[in-house]
Amino acid sequence: MNELREDYGFFGPDSVTWKVWSYPTSLTVGFQRAVVVEELDPALIAAVDQNGGVRARTRSRYDRTLRYFALVAFGDSKTTIKAADVLVKIHAKAVGTDPLSGNRFDANDPHSQLWIHLTAWHSILYAYERYGPGRLTAEEEARYWEECAVAAELQTCEVADVPRSRQGVREYFEAMRPKLAGSEAAQSMMEFLLDATQILPPTRPILRPLDQIAGRALRAATIATMPRWMRKMGGLRQSRLTDALIAPVMRATFRLVTVDPRLELRLLKVLSPSTVSVVAPVLLEVPPRRAETPTPAEARERHGILPPREEYERFRAVVTEKLAARDDAIASDAAVVAASKADEFEGVLGPVG
Repeated sequence: MNELREDYGFFGPDSVTWKVWSYPTSLTVGFQRAVVVEELDPALIAAVDQNGGVRARTRSRYDRTLRYFALVAFGDSKTTIKAADVLVKIHAKAVGTDPLSGNRFDANDPHSQLWIHLTAWHSILYAYERYGPGRLTAEEEARYWEECAVAAELQTCEVADVPRSRQGVREYFEAMRPKLAGSEAAQSMMEFLLDATQILPPTRPILRPLDQIAGRALRAATIATMPRWMRKMGGLRQSRLTDALIAPVMRATFRLVTVDPRLELRLLKVLSPSTVSVVAPVLLEVPPRRAETPTPAEARERHGILPPREEYERFRAVVTEKLAARDDAIASDAAVVAASKADEFEGVLGPVG
């Protein structure tokens, strides 16, 4: 927080993204919902299950992922565009074969990235509507989905495929529904990610009951936002009564948190210490060096970084070339190629291991 941001990033204080994502529902219920729902994609859960990092390094992975979420919405253009570049290289290691279907998976696949992107932006908005101030105006919601498309430029998905309306998003999820699966691995990971105590720091024994209460409330609030078919697929059970009772509790809690931005930041520090420096300038209204909101394309040109899709294709071409040359030592381990530049920007997201 001692160093001023370069600019406002890709959205800025007049954006609907800042309005929605700066409300405390976003990086709590919204984030948890996003990472839980994502696991229903067979390709994604295969990559997550193979890597094992979510269970082995739960707190650090949660912290780093939440920091990236926040950077997309609030980070300055230089930091965010570099973080997106790092993510492409980290994901380059997540390539393999789904043991259940036998299909190949690739974390940088544009279709997988579109699923992740829309699940996140939809979850953040829905949590805001259900436990925050409520529905946006029609004009605001139209702007929100346009801004969602801008954020998609940071990933390998095709920007033209991003829906620009609530109806378009509904149609996307309906089209995805037959492709999703509640496998044993998916259900197990969803249960794991719904347990907020996995990401909370160790506390004194006397405070542990409070952690349990907060964790159960967050779990109930997240499940309450999921449609019945999705809960069934994920093996999640919760009564309609719980759905109804948790809503006013969470609305009152989040409203109380927004009374003082410093309180919001203190709570965020408990959940994700590295995210505080990203969100603090927004909540505390600290201006950047330049009051600008460049586009992702302008930021990439300014800082000499390839678009994610081009970087993804460049990497695949390198691996294909190594395979053709039968250089198994390199082709079998994507990390060798991916690490060539990832180390340069490791400080943006934290350790990439």
